[in-house]
Amino acid sequence: MKQHALIIHAHPDPASLTAQFAALARQTLQQQGYGVMESDLYAMGWKAGADAQDFPDRINPQRLFLISESQHAYANGRQSADVAAEQQKLLAADLVIMLFPLWWYGLPALLKGWIDRVYAYGFAYGYRNEGNRWRYGDGALSGKRAMLAAMVGGPERDYGPRGINGPLEQLLFPVTHGCLFYPGMAVLPTHAVYDANRLSATDMDAAKDAWRQRLLGVWDEAPIPFRRQNGGDYPDGHALGAEVAAGASGLAAHIAG
Repeated sequence: MKQHALIIHAHPDPASLTAQFAALARQTLQQQGYGVMESDLYAMGWKAGADAQDFPDRINPQRLFLISESQHAYANGRQSADVAAEQQKLLAADLVIMLFPLWWYGLPALLKGWIDRVYAYGFAYGYRNEGNRWRYGDGALSGKRAMLAAMVGGPERDYGPRGINGPLEQLLFPVTHGCLFYPGMAVLPTHAVYDANRLSATDMDAAKDAWRQRLLGVWDEAPIPFRRQNGGDYPDGHALGAEVAAGASGLAAHIAG
């Protein structure tokens, strides 16, 4: 059966490094036989903010309570058309790639807004209407692979284990663990291009070749070993058991050694 990839990218300049890497991803994956879907958020004129326009059939016209309105809209097929279309792309994808410039230590607002709007209650959270029962390794998107590709303006040493900006994987933990692993996807290590604004022609060729090679092996890579909520490490579904990663705390404790 033919596999499908969804490439989501956000940069206002169609000639940006982000756009170039998105085009290279599309070409490389198509050459491997993937069906490729694409969401170029700036070109689409994507609306970043979740608001009343997302819910054409409100259950409470007096107050916009996003969780209950999202639940109602998703369950009854009453979401805005752009949101529903992106959900269908996600469901059809075997591989999800998000490409973006690292702006202020995180995602551009448009890409974060894509997550805010597309991740409806009953779809990406509250799966099967069972609250937090199916999350962190389970959920509607389980069985899929996901990867971030970040164009980083600073040098790699700034994002190393003792770098002044903090380790990149920790900066992006809310996305890898919180936005990709939460609804069930297996998450590959982030692909980073450092010094993105200062690459020489030679460096650019090397960076693109590294990206191409990464994509050629995307199904052979081991994902980040995030601990599954329902895998036994969280006895109450909230906190790690006392014997799990004993003495450790913080983000690293949620990754198996």
